[in-house]
Amino acid sequence: MPSAFETNDAEAIPDCPKCGKPQVFCVCDSVEPIKTKTALLILQHPQEQDRALGTARLTALQVENAVLKIGLSWPGLSKALGRPVHDPSRWAVLYLGSAKVEDLETDRTIVAINRKGEIEDHQRAILEDIEGIVLLDGTWSQAKALWWRNAWMLKCQRVILGPRQASRYGKLRKEPRRDGLATIEAAAMMLASLEHRPEIEATLLASFDRMLAKYRDVQATRPELAPRPKPRRDYRRRKRG
Repeated sequence: MPSAFETNDAEAIPDCPKCGKPQVFCVCDSVEPIKTKTALLILQHPQEQDRALGTARLTALQVENAVLKIGLSWPGLSKALGRPVHDPSRWAVLYLGSAKVEDLETDRTIVAINRKGEIEDHQRAILEDIEGIVLLDGTWSQAKALWWRNAWMLKCQRVILGPRQASRYGKLRKEPRRDGLATIEAAAMMLASLEHRPEIEATLLASFDRMLAKYRDVQATRPELAPRPKPRRDYRRRKRG
């Protein structure tokens, strides 16, 4: 990863040492750390290069009980997390794949599914027993690669999301599906729901809103630093996965 954000006129914008973003997009000075009982593991694909609009590092900075790892595969959950995990089944892996909450007969926004993509029985009991969350950070095809390269995820409880609203990214980064969220949005939604603490979601989304506002401000005043990103289209090409 380059040490500075290079503009078209060869000007170098220093990166924030904490979040890794060009300082014109950094919101670290307003981050409020959150303590959670639920652990959070963010696995970022090494080719995820959206430093300006990406939220994995910001999420890891804001959630005290969070770990961010960059790579393609790990021998197991304990290795990825960096500490022993005695029961991986009590960890939830968010992987949408081809599954959609709208295709299931439920009004839940967080749904536990089995290996066939079918809704699990006893949803409340399953979700209340979750002690950790694994989020896959990257494009649709990158998330697919992480899922298939780490067979240990099959020992965890797979979950999918059915958000009531589309991502806050809006026109800045159009997702190919309505349930496609930023990593920080997914973390906010899951942590707040599992811990019954709506303030978690409010705090995380406030940071996300500040980040997006900075990006839009820079886009309006110095568009060479914040070009309009292209939509992430790879899901349509690979949706059978």
